[in-house]
Amino acid sequence: MRKFLQRLFANWVIRMSNRFGSRPDLKRIHEALSKLFNTITKEPGKRGLIFEITEKDKFIIFSDQHKGARDNADDFILSERNYLQALDYYNTKLFHYISLGDSEELWENLLESVIKHNKQTFEQEKLFINRNAFTKIFGNHDLYWDNDPLAGFNLNRIYGKKISIYEGAILKMKFQHQVLNIFLTHGHQGDLQSDGNWFSKWFVSTVWAPLQSYLQINPNTPAYDNQLKTVHNSMMYSWQADQKDTALITGHTHQPVFASLTHLERVYLKLKNATAEHQQPEIDKLNEELKKRVKKGDEVPEFKAYKPGYFNSGCCCFSDGDITGIEIEDGLIRLIKWSFQKSGIPERSVLEEMKLSQLLDIT
Repeated sequence: MRKFLQRLFANWVIRMSNRFGSRPDLKRIHEALSKLFNTITKEPGKRGLIFEITEKDKFIIFSDQHKGARDNADDFILSERNYLQALDYYNTKLFHYISLGDSEELWENLLESVIKHNKQTFEQEKLFINRNAFTKIFGNHDLYWDNDPLAGFNLNRIYGKKISIYEGAILKMKFQHQVLNIFLTHGHQGDLQSDGNWFSKWFVSTVWAPLQSYLQINPNTPAYDNQLKTVHNSMMYSWQADQKDTALITGHTHQPVFASLTHLERVYLKLKNATAEHQQPEIDKLNEELKKRVKKGDEVPEFKAYKPGYFNSGCCCFSDGDITGIEIEDGLIRLIKWSFQKSGIPERSVLEEMKLSQLLDIT
């Protein structure tokens, strides 16, 4: 019966979840991002930290683990092994870990249940804390860490040490006469259905979670999917495009974005350039890839001039167990994926890479 209902209702439930779970507003998003960026800049430590970095500094950014209670509504279960392997790798290589929000799923679960069922992941995160190399940023699904009076006490219980919670961070890197500001925040700000909205929390905990649990549905499509940017990601990009010498890294949408483009958008752009240069072998290759990824009647995007400064870390709860994140190392920024290989062992792969200096505006 459950499998029959899955086939019957899965797509509808996911569509309804997306419809009611996100309602971004352009003006609110732009105002919220500008306000947070200015607050961190003028009063560092109040809502976020400022890191003065060089090419020697190393950061890994993961978001949207949504650690749950090991039930059928827990999207993190399949990705846990990849996540643990990744944290072991980055801790060994002395990366600073920025957890970019929605690490814990506290709309669907009680905190005690999340703590009970995720001891191993908390212990792995604790290794970064012990090196003073961990920054925790809250999202909408773990807003508890920012607004509950017992949050500090419970974080102390989990990690054995008092840690601070922030809404964002800025990494500042000097390049001769210019400074690049890399602004990090979860990205729920300005989303009317996520920015502390009671209805969204009610919908997730009362309607979506029980349905997801019974139907065993994970709405997060595989990590390198075949989609154009979501409306929310496009609005985030539009804020970044108005800034000077500033890159923006968010999570929230669960959709990996690198240098302002999703993978599918990058394929379309490569095809446009190859067509303009009459590179027939490349055109044939890209058209073959699009045949595998694009359904008949899908919209072909129009590419105008764009700035490559918007990034989204994706999530750590994809339905195939993959996780994606953003690395900053050796003056480079990368979109990476951890996935299970044929051997069943989690392995890291680099999906995209570019120099941080390319994110500066030309002066």
